[in-house]
Parts: sequence; structure tokens; C-alpha cells
Amino acid sequence: MGRMSMEEPVGEPGELPEYAERVLDVADAIPPGRVMTYGDVAEWLGEGGPRQVGRVMALYGGSAPWWRVVRADGTLLPGHELRALGHYREEGTPLRAAGPAAEGHVPRIDMRRARWDGAPGEEGTASGGARTHT
Repeated sequence: MGRMSMEEPVGEPGELPEYAERVLDVADAIPPGRVMTYGDVAEWLGEGGPRQVGRVMALYGGSAPWWRVVRADGTLLPGHELRALGHYREEGTPLRAAGPAAEGHVPRIDMRRARWDGAPGEEGTASGGARTHT
């Protein structure tokens, strides 16, 4: 996989870098109840890697369904577990019960059942509209 710099200049104030726009478009396309890993998104785009996707989601992901882009092991995003869990329950995302040793007994995503491969016929609701960062 190629590497890219997140230091790309942004054209106009409030305009997203092109790579960030592409990452967020993929997040928008993930159907409710399904997830993709950071690495899945990078592979789907054919550019960057899990860390670059994670950086985009951290900086700009608030305008997208951020809870649908997850860690490969299915653990919930630290500091956002309860918000994400609410979205997963609302959307019917398959979860695995946490064992008693798990911190806070927070469940994990059942990656075997929830992972989306981007296959046609199960599209999400990508708006295709322009996105700006405030």
C-alpha cells in the first residue's frame, strides 16, 4: 500500500483534502448495521492505510457515520464507547458480549457478521453532495 501525507494543502478555508473527502464518502456508503475497518476503507480506496484513515476520521469524521469505521478487532473507540454503542443498538449492528475481564464490560462488534465488503446491492446512503469542514 502506498503512503500519503496528511499535510496536503487545503484549497479554500473549510474545504476538505481530497483524500479525506474520499474516506468520508466510503463511511457514508456503509449500510446501517454494518462496519468496515480502517484498513478495509484504505484497501477499498487503494490508497493510504489504516492510520491515514483513522487520522481522517479523527479530524473530519464528525459529519459522517463515524461509528461504522472501526478497529479490526471490533473493540469500540475509546472515549466514545457509549455513543457508538447507542448507534450500534439502534442500527442492529451484530455485537459480541464482553467477557467479565473486559474493562467496563463493553461489548465488541461481531466482525464476522457485521463486516461489510462494499459489495453492490447493499449500498448505504451516500449523499454525493459537497462536504465542508467547520
